[in-house]
Amino acid sequence: MSKRTQLVLNQDVSKLGKMGDLVEVAPGYARNYLLPQGMAYKATPGVLKQVERRREQERQRLLELKAEAEKQKKALEAIPVLTIAMQVGENDAIFGSVTSQDVADAIQAAAKQEVDRRHITLPEIRKIGDYTAEIKLTSDVVAVVKIAVVPQ
Repeated sequence: MSKRTQLVLNQDVSKLGKMGDLVEVAPGYARNYLLPQGMAYKATPGVLKQVERRREQERQRLLELKAEAEKQKKALEAIPVLTIAMQVGENDAIFGSVTSQDVADAIQAAAKQEVDRRHITLPEIRKIGDYTAEIKLTSDVVAVVKIAVVPQ
């Protein structure tokens, strides 16, 4: 069996790794594809130190993002209830439905917090009543807010 070659990736390579990852590949794959295409470079002790430093910076950045998300979660969950007024028809049915954009606007008005509507998970809201929505702030921080849909 031939010796594997250690490389550091310059860019994301599908089924191999992300930019900055240290990978071990067959010498032929390195020599014939990754190195000539500029997708990777040889791993030297200096390069390995750079990779480790970059990983540590990324880890710190993720910790800061999580701390920021936790702070935002506390602010969102401090809102007792988001009230959204909708036009009402028969049997407490509302015209249309409450969308994630409606919730994002209500959060902006109530807590002065900017929330991306694509990160809001709602049940289907077609009647007057109380509901809960989940807001995914990061992959592991989720805030839950109460919504009261009232007649306009």
